[in-house]
Amino acid sequence: MQKRIALIGDFRQEVTAHRAIPEAVKLAAAELGVAVEGVWVHSTSLGGGDLEDFDGMWVVPASPYANTDGVLDAIRYAREQQVPFLGSCGGFQHMILEYARNVLGIATADHAETSPSGETLVITPLSCSLVEKSEDIVLHGGIVRRAYGTERIQEEYRCNYGINPQFEAQLFEGNLKATAHGASGEVRAAELDGHPFYVGTLFQSERRALKGEAPPLAVALVQALR
Repeated sequence: MQKRIALIGDFRQEVTAHRAIPEAVKLAAAELGVAVEGVWVHSTSLGGGDLEDFDGMWVVPASPYANTDGVLDAIRYAREQQVPFLGSCGGFQHMILEYARNVLGIATADHAETSPSGETLVITPLSCSLVEKSEDIVLHGGIVRRAYGTERIQEEYRCNYGINPQFEAQLFEGNLKATAHGASGEVRAAELDGHPFYVGTLFQSERRALKGEAPPLAVALVQALR
């Protein structure tokens, strides 16, 4: 039986990651010898039980989303219903935002890109922009480390925002764990203990697919499908 992954975001052909992600799913499925389809779900279509028929979820880059609340609700659904989830770049940022609001109870938690004057900015500009840059990354165990099979990797970015360091201790004192850091020591990936597959990365590992390589995290996501 064919599995389906919801690709949640606002597809634009000019976005490199948007071209890469369907190919990443295809290459991962081929490597594992399974049938998996990536289905685009525009943020404006989110609502109700529209995700119940999917086996997994990937919240894609290129935020802000047209329907931020819908994306946050989808992430919450994946977290609470144990749906295999991967968020990259903007997906990672909104995974952190959802956790801050709904698990830590920080009702005013916000994202500097959409609410620069927000009361509690959990996501803020990076100390150095990572737009169209690559970086050496250190992995600290968990799903990400197992997927790559090594401690150090290099991946590409197109990103200006990440976790506000002032909130790191609070964010990672419970089941949410920081599992990768960049050269500057900033968090580059996180995952949730007690969930079968709940991973977010600031880097865009999906870009490997445009070079014909099945991205390790895409393979891991496909392996985890319900």
